[in-house]
Amino acid sequence: MHQTNTESKTSVLPISGHTRMLCLLGSPVAHSLSPAMHNFSFEALGIDARYLAVDITEKDLAATLQTFRSIGVKGLNLTMPLKTAAVALCDRLSLAASIADSVNTIVFEDDGSITGHTTDGIGFTESIRQEGVDFKGKKVTLLGTGGAGIAILVQLALDGASEISVFERAESRFHNRTANVVSRLNHETACHVSVFEYDDAVLQHEIRHSALLVNATNVGMAPNTERSLIKDASWFSGLAQSLTVSDVIYNPRETMLMKQAASQGLHTVNGMYMLLYQGAAAFRLWTGRDMPVDAVKKAFFTEPVEKP
Repeated sequence: MHQTNTESKTSVLPISGHTRMLCLLGSPVAHSLSPAMHNFSFEALGIDARYLAVDITEKDLAATLQTFRSIGVKGLNLTMPLKTAAVALCDRLSLAASIADSVNTIVFEDDGSITGHTTDGIGFTESIRQEGVDFKGKKVTLLGTGGAGIAILVQLALDGASEISVFERAESRFHNRTANVVSRLNHETACHVSVFEYDDAVLQHEIRHSALLVNATNVGMAPNTERSLIKDASWFSGLAQSLTVSDVIYNPRETMLMKQAASQGLHTVNGMYMLLYQGAAAFRLWTGRDMPVDAVKKAFFTEPVEKP
């Protein structure tokens, strides 16, 4: 992320005896755009709060949460490697966090309890909605079941996708987690989820019957920009009016997958604004206010961004 003059974009409100603290926890976190993004938003809305990045590992998470709860911290974001470990430390979980078994946002409630949320999937679904993509009541094909893939899978199902075909490598270390998540989605939502191993014929069939194809893997990410899970652009032939292709990768801005789809006239969306919208969802949970996303986008998202 190019962050020229970041200092001039961050909060200049004076710190008072009422200033609330929020933090990003994880390791590493020094690269993160989240502090600049949230402090800019506090300043823009006149909210007396500061957002800091604190580098901690899993062994220190429980003690850190207890300390922050006792000193009145309002909320937290969590990034790797803490998202799964935080689940057992929360007093309650949102439905998405419970199904995904992952927490990226914590709210310290007024009664001292801890509520865990995941806004990672919201970051994706809101970013494609802003691009005019409607998946409600429609079929989606999803490639990948890592952290991003599971978060997206859960949110797509909760937000009304009718059917999701998930592709996972046979040797994936996430197989058991995927099976648990899929079982819960099939029992607790109206969405029907199926899991497939990668097979060209099966993948082509599922894509041709979908309204949205999502790549949630790192295939095609810099520096390996010539790679794609789609063997040939002809797989998209004749689908320009029925299929949107989205890639969570933002570096490069246009992946090989997106180029293949665009060559056949399809609408494509990259993952550049996922961080923005997952942050906006967390901001709303903490403050009850809407993040000024247009101003944040203009200030900080003119170049490829770092992850939270």
